[in-house]
Amino acid sequence: MRILISNDDGYLAPGIEALASALAPVADIVVFAPDSNRSGASNSLSLDRPLSVQQAANGFYVVNGTPTDCVHVALTGVLDYRPDLIVSGINNGPNMGDDTLYSGTVAAATEGYLFGIPAIAFSQAEHGWAHIDAAARVARDIVLRRFDELRSPWLFNVNIPNLPYEQIGALTPTRLGRRHQAEPVIRALDPRGRPIFWIGPPGATRDAGEGTDFYAVANGNISITPLQVDLTHRDQLQAMSKAQSRGSA
Repeated sequence: MRILISNDDGYLAPGIEALASALAPVADIVVFAPDSNRSGASNSLSLDRPLSVQQAANGFYVVNGTPTDCVHVALTGVLDYRPDLIVSGINNGPNMGDDTLYSGTVAAATEGYLFGIPAIAFSQAEHGWAHIDAAARVARDIVLRRFDELRSPWLFNVNIPNLPYEQIGALTPTRLGRRHQAEPVIRALDPRGRPIFWIGPPGATRDAGEGTDFYAVANGNISITPLQVDLTHRDQLQAMSKAQSRGSA
């Protein structure tokens, strides 16, 4: 099995190092990661400048772009083969509920999915890298499951509790929860007295009930959520079509 690994925390992040170390014994891996932290980059592509690819001392390929850039450049410009799987992470902190829309970790996996390749985004439920080796071991377990019973390609978002391996609960299929709107921006002044703004923290959870990713992780389990890219609001589409037909009658 050939696996392309990426992330949004940058090529020096402990999460991607642990993930690569865990998967190297069971797969042929290659790593393309950003040159710096690109958390919150979502699915952005760098269209206003050229990108460079350098190989670091640890063998990882380093791209001066976003997580999506990393996967895109690897698949369309550098690799001479098609990977069997795209794996992103392990992220420093959770990517659950609405946060998946902003996540560079999820975006890297999504880019592979858009190219028709199965993909998994891995995140830890808390910041700080506690028990990262256990999370990497969980990631390897999930990768080795292969999910051959599912129609390919598939896209999974996985959140792992920061616990010792033996204390981590079951792999639990979930849906995305929901948050309240984010907290207000934090106002400050730059050294010249001009106003600047820091994006505030995420809002509290609004839907964290049983069946959600929030609920699974809060109970010590691994959340695995199948994602899709189609953003079409089908109920509204149907209502609009009905209204259109009535208007033209």
